[in-house]
Amino acid sequence: MTIMSIAGFDPSGGAGVLNDIKTFQALNVYGTGVITALTAQNVKRLEDIIPVNSEFIEKQIDTVLEEENVLYAKTGVLYSSNIIKTVARKVEEYQLNIVVDPVMAAGTGGLLSKKDIVNSFKKYLLPLAKLTTPNILEAEILTGIAINDESDAMEAAHKIGELCNVVVTGGHLKGNDVFYDGNIHILRGELVESQNTHGSGCTYSAAATAYLYKGCNLMEALIKAGDFTRNSIKHGFKGTLNQFWKLNKCKIEKS
Repeated sequence: MTIMSIAGFDPSGGAGVLNDIKTFQALNVYGTGVITALTAQNVKRLEDIIPVNSEFIEKQIDTVLEEENVLYAKTGVLYSSNIIKTVARKVEEYQLNIVVDPVMAAGTGGLLSKKDIVNSFKKYLLPLAKLTTPNILEAEILTGIAINDESDAMEAAHKIGELCNVVVTGGHLKGNDVFYDGNIHILRGELVESQNTHGSGCTYSAAATAYLYKGCNLMEALIKAGDFTRNSIKHGFKGTLNQFWKLNKCKIEKS
C-alpha cells in the first residue's frame, strides 16, 4: 500500500512531507516523499525557502515510480508555475489520482510560492485533480471572492468546483467544511481550542488521500480526515500535531 507526497520539507517536522509521511503511517499506508522545496522554519515563523529544481523534482518522481506502484498522490508546496507544470505532466503520465493542497502561504506567515502561480494551478493541475483542499485564504486567492461566512465559502467552492471537486476547509467557519462535488454539502465540525495547529492543512489533505486510497468515497474520506485532524490537534505537542494511530477501514468501491 503506497502513496506519494509531493511537497516541501519542514525541518520542524510539523508540516510538508514529514507531516504527510507521519499521517500516512498512522493510517497504515506506506508513504513516499518527493521534495519540492527546502524551508527554514519552525512552528512560529518561516525564515526562508529554496525551491528544488523542477528537473530534479521530475527525476525524483520517475525514480520512485520505477519501483513503486503508486495510484494516489497529494501535493503541498509547489513554488512556481514551472514546478506546477512539471508535476501536472507527471500526474498525466502516470495516471495518478491526485489530491491538491494548494499551499501558498505558511500558517506562521510568509509566502511559500511565487505570486503568479494561481493561473497555473487553475490551468494545469486542478483540472487533473480528484480533489482540492484550500483553506479560506487559498480559496479567496483562487477565486477572488472575499470569504466572510459560510455563504461566501459556498460561492467560492462552486467556482473552484468548475475545475474539480473541492472542500473549503473551515478553520475560520466555526469548524465546518464546505464540500462541492456538483452539489454543496456542509460537513459539520468543531473548532478545537489549541495552539497545536502547525501543519493541520497538510494533515487533513494527507489523511483524505490515504482514506481515498483505502477505498472510501469522497464524502467518507473527508469526514474521516476531519475527525483525524481534530484528534491530531487535540493530542498535539509544542505547536505541532500528533498523527496518532487511528485506522478506519473502508470498503473498496467497484468501478
